[in-house]
Formats: sequence, structure tokens, C-alpha cells
Amino acid sequence: MSETSTLEKPAQNVSTLDNTNTAAESNGNFITEDVLLEQLLKPEVQESLTVLIESLPKLTEMVSFLTKAYDLTQMIATDRVLIEDFAGGIREFIKPVEGKVKELAAAAIEANDRAQADQSTIGVFGLLRMLKDPQVQQTFRFAQAFLNVLSEQKK
Repeated sequence: MSETSTLEKPAQNVSTLDNTNTAAESNGNFITEDVLLEQLLKPEVQESLTVLIESLPKLTEMVSFLTKAYDLTQMIATDRVLIEDFAGGIREFIKPVEGKVKELAAAAIEANDRAQADQSTIGVFGLLRMLKDPQVQQTFRFAQAFLNVLSEQKK
């Protein structure tokens, strides 16, 4: 079967459906049957229709997939039990982190308050005494390791 005869059949069917020159509304414009037939007889329109028809199996598969994805999304979005379980899981994950952040924030606020209240100066001997503190030593080791890593990454 030739391409021309296949494409001419829809044009013949269109003309036999209604012999009167009725108008069909398309995007707010009125198109008569004669104009429609004229458009269908153009080679580029026929070629486009052929490509579209050949692509229908792929388009059907894509629409089927998108429909399934939409249905799944709708099911998840409307399932209150699933939403509550998901929210509960997030809360369980955040609770320990939230507690640790609150502890650190409270310690930072308290340290700031103490530093603001203590107006004494720290001399050389005060610094030497502070260097013996295990927390200060740990902080200096961390700072040294951090700076070493940054130095290695720059190379």
C-alpha cells in the first residue's frame, strides 16, 4: 500500500462525512473543510502525520508511564498513614541532632555571657596556664590538623 493512498483515504473520509461547507472550531479559528483538505494534501503535513503515526507506540508507552507515575504520586500524596510515618521518621532523625545543637547553642551563649562578665586581661602566664588545659590542647590539635588538610588540598 502506497503512502499516498493511505494518506488520501482520511481526506476522502472527511469530504464524505459532510458535503456541506461546515466550519470546525480549532484554537478559536474557524477552518472550513476545503482548507482542511488543502492542508492535508501538503507533502510536509503528510510527512508530519506519517512520523506522528509511526511514533504512536512510543507515545503510548510514554503516556502509560506518566499515568502510572501520576497515579503513584497521587496515592503517596493522599495516603495519610504514609505521610505520618514519613514525618515520624524525619522527627526521629532530627531529635538527636536538635538536642546536640541546642546543647552547643546553650554552651556558646553561656560562654559569651561569662566572657562579657569577666573584664580581666589575660597575660603571658595566663596563656601558659591555659595551654595546659586538655580542651585547649584538643582544640589546638584540631586546628593544626585542619590547617594541614587545607594546605595539602591547595597543593
